[in-house]
Parts: sequence; C-alpha cells; structure tokens
Amino acid sequence: MGHPWYRVALTRQAKLTAMTSNPQPPLDPPTGSLGILDRLLRGGFTDPESLQGSGISIPIKTLVKMALIFGMLYGAMMGLFALFSWETKSDALKQLVSTSIKVPLLYLLTLLVTFPSLYVVSALARTRLGAADTGRLLLVAMAVNLALLASLGPITAFFTVSTDSYPFMILLNVLFFAIAGLVGLAFLRRAIGNLLTTNDDDALAPVTTGEEDSQATGENPLDAVSHRRTRDSFQASAADRTKRLLGTWCLLFGVVGCQMGWILRPFIGDPELPFQIFRERSSNFFSAVVDALGKLLS
Repeated sequence: MGHPWYRVALTRQAKLTAMTSNPQPPLDPPTGSLGILDRLLRGGFTDPESLQGSGISIPIKTLVKMALIFGMLYGAMMGLFALFSWETKSDALKQLVSTSIKVPLLYLLTLLVTFPSLYVVSALARTRLGAADTGRLLLVAMAVNLALLASLGPITAFFTVSTDSYPFMILLNVLFFAIAGLVGLAFLRRAIGNLLTTNDDDALAPVTTGEEDSQATGENPLDAVSHRRTRDSFQASAADRTKRLLGTWCLLFGVVGCQMGWILRPFIGDPELPFQIFRERSSNFFSAVVDALGKLLS
C-alpha cells in the first residue's frame, strides 16, 4: 500500500494531471462601458499585440460617451463650491450646471484645435494612422485623462465642504487637472510608441548577421556589417527625433488646454462676482494662477 505521504503525493499528481488535460476555458473579454474602461486603463487596447492586430478597436461613440460622463461628474464636483459659498442658491445651481457642461466641452474643444497637429506628427513619424485612427487615439487619451480626473472628484468635493477659500479651490483644481493631463499625455506617448514599434517594417524584419547580408547582397561581409550598423543608427536617430517631436506636441496640447480653460471660465465661481456663463477676455491662464497663489499666501 505504501506510506501515507506516498498516497497523498499520488493523489496530488492525479489532480494536477486532470487539471492539465482539462484546462479551464478562458474568461470572456470584458463587455460594457465599465469592462471597456477597465481594459483601457490597463493598456489592453494600446499594447503592441492589440495594435498589431486590429488597431485601437474601441468605438468612437463609446469614447465620447465616457468623456462626457466623466467630465460632467468632475464638473459637478467643481460646481459644488458655488452651492456652499454663494448666497443666491438659484445662481449657484446655474453655476453647477454650467461647470458640468464646460469640463467635457473644454477637452472636446482642445481636441478639435490640436487634432491637425497630431495628425501631421503621426504622418511624419510614419505610424500609418489615418484621420479616424488619429482622432480615436486622442479620444483614448482624453478618456483616460477624464477617468482619472473623475476619480479625484470626491477629494474636490471634500475640500469644497471643508473650506471657503476661493484661491485655494482654484489652485487645487489646477493641480488635479495638471496631474490628470500629464497621465493622459503619458498614456498617449506610450500608445504612439507602441504604434511606431508595431508598424515599422524594419522593426518587424528579422535580424540578420553580416554573413547573411553579404550572401543576400553579394557584398563583402565587413561592408554588410557596416551597412547594417549605419541603418540601425539611422533608425535610432529617427526614433529619437520622433519622440522629441511628440514631446513638443504634448507641450503644445497642454498650453492650448490651459488657455482653453481660461476662455471658458468661470468653472468654480467667485463668490464676490455675479453668475456669468463666460467672462470677458482679459490676461491669461498663467498670470491668473500666479495671482491666485499670491492671494492664497497673503
């Protein structure tokens, strides 16, 4: 019969063999908006394997719906400050509704303004992105941006009910928009980097030795090695130029977004001023941030 430990080992081995011969079926891919969002945040739609197959396969309508929902949620959290600090509650409610609309509008308008420049950058980078794919990529980055921003909404609401400092609320929201924007742009850069790796024919070509190159071209082996090194060096320098160009575009996107927010102001609502949907053009976003910081520290 053998020792008890020997029988236990045989039983475990039998169970392992049964599990191996009858593997569990794979889990179904996530469905619905929440499932798509979870996969998007985990990079499931922008990893090299997905991009090499069918590209970014999220419907544009789904991305726009996500952007609208998340933007309106965070806008409502910003608008709560008016409800808690304004004496006229009807105007405060108008400010809340206005901010809920303005936050997604801010991102959509920034997307429209910066879309042509990203399309040119992607064409120069030879990513083979068409106009629809370029717009979808921007919407993906925007959805990630707004998803993170909406997740910071409860923190905004907490400070709204715990302070009446208007400059502090301005700077807090600027900080949250900056954090979400940096994360969204980093996501966009990573996705375009995966596209460059996936769509580059040279990157997908098999690596050959100098001897194989010489047999294919009839060159001297040393000349073939030199030619391959020159080609690799050119590809590396082109990739570096593309990354710098994309970094410049990200900076441009951030500046446009900041100024677009300044044009659409007010978002929070100054308790000392009457309700306005839009304010007159004056100064710029950056000087307003410096002014708010000075008021907070004074």
